[in-house]
Amino acid sequence: MTPAGIVVDLDDTLYPQAAYLAGAARAVGRAGGALGLDPLRLARLVRRQLVAGSDAGGTVDRALAAYGVADPAPVLPALVAAFAGYRPRRLPLYPGAAEALAALRARFPVVCLTDGDPAIQRAKLAATGLTGAFTAVVITDELGGRACRKPDPAGLLHAAALLGVGAADLLVIGDRPGKDVAVAAALGARSIRVRTGEHFAAPSVPRATAEAATLAGATELLLAG
Repeated sequence: MTPAGIVVDLDDTLYPQAAYLAGAARAVGRAGGALGLDPLRLARLVRRQLVAGSDAGGTVDRALAAYGVADPAPVLPALVAAFAGYRPRRLPLYPGAAEALAALRARFPVVCLTDGDPAIQRAKLAATGLTGAFTAVVITDELGGRACRKPDPAGLLHAAALLGVGAADLLVIGDRPGKDVAVAAALGARSIRVRTGEHFAAPSVPRATAEAATLAGATELLLAG
């Protein structure tokens, strides 16, 4: 059955989130340099924490502990602000991602569904050059904060409402089984998991309708069906 619309994740589906996180780590390093810390060393430590798991909170706190800062209180607010305030000028897309989106838009309405701080997520979209590539953009935090992040169904339900279709008639493409695939499964929608980014090796639980190596591969699979 042909889907009534396609829902595409942003981070690690359209572009490697590591590129954004590396820039944010450098921003923290620069802010630390202004406070008397070694900017290169601090940036490396922040990035090391991010590589260990970007979902974990307290990234800057852990980096300062690894640095050996005994009392982080005087510097922590400025460093956290630097991390949260980082806005990339450009982010690299995965090969074929722009062409894949164009091919999908030629056949279906396409919604970007993403979690995170709205200002940061919109800045990421702008930096990828994809702001105008979607029928609509849904940022789950705008629907009710962190509680509405995937796999909570609020974002996918909102995407369906914007398109005027049933959520079960959508197809979700994303990199994370526990978020993108899970939210689709919760509402009876189909999904394609892509094996890109930080969670490329995560177990396929729940299992997607299909899998592909990249968004370009998922698009080929979908349009051939």
